[in-house]
Amino acid sequence: MIMERDVEAEADSVNLRVPFHAPAASVVRSELRGWLQSKGFQGETVDDARVVVSELVGNSVRHAVPLPINDLVVSWSVDGGDLVISVSDGGSANTSPHVVEAPGSAISGRGLSIVEALVERWWVEADRGRTTVHVRIPLSD
Repeated sequence: MIMERDVEAEADSVNLRVPFHAPAASVVRSELRGWLQSKGFQGETVDDARVVVSELVGNSVRHAVPLPINDLVVSWSVDGGDLVISVSDGGSANTSPHVVEAPGSAISGRGLSIVEALVERWWVEADRGRTTVHVRIPLSD
């Protein structure tokens, strides 16, 4: 499946608008990997960032609603020594993104626990029908 996406790349930032469905995670992972590698990052740094962005996009599609044009926005940039990733969607009427204590037998519910284990910090902003989850991942060469 070919997905249309709008990529705005500058020296230290990327902004993607991707369709609001699960296959978007694959596109975002690929774009992020390529961008990080072009900046000279590799190995665990790239792997961790790809896991984090996959979880954030997946949670968006599973638990929120799309932005008005049936998409979501994923962006990342370098800020100091950190990679900052942000995923914006239309939010959820029922809940805000939060860590769930999933039992060992559960087949889902560990996404933000995984994110929390891999990032320095994460937080949520909600404003006028848009919810954005931000994370900071320390970059190491």
